[in-house]
Amino acid sequence: MSDVQTRIDQLVKSNDVVLFMKGTASFPQCGFSGRAIQILKASGVEPKTVKTVNVLEDDEIRQGIKSYSNWPTIPQLYVKGEFIGGSDIMMEMYESGELQQVLTPSA
Repeated sequence: MSDVQTRIDQLVKSNDVVLFMKGTASFPQCGFSGRAIQILKASGVEPKTVKTVNVLEDDEIRQGIKSYSNWPTIPQLYVKGEFIGGSDIMMEMYESGELQQVLTPSA
């Protein structure tokens, strides 16, 4: 595993909810990243509990995350170490109620 893959792996495994995105939660720099943040908010996730990684600030992560997940686009959502998908998949899962179940710890 390369250094960047190791860094990504540590981010994914040490945070419950990680969103690799363009920009930040308060200032998304692409429509898909903004939509991903809105979906998380609509799912009841407190924005400050989400670890966001601005791929525009780190080109190694920007390229590395695509091979880490074998997914070509950003944003990418991880919950409890598991790759969920991009904004389209997040929206489908939100509409079906599945995303809320994944994000809400079972009581």
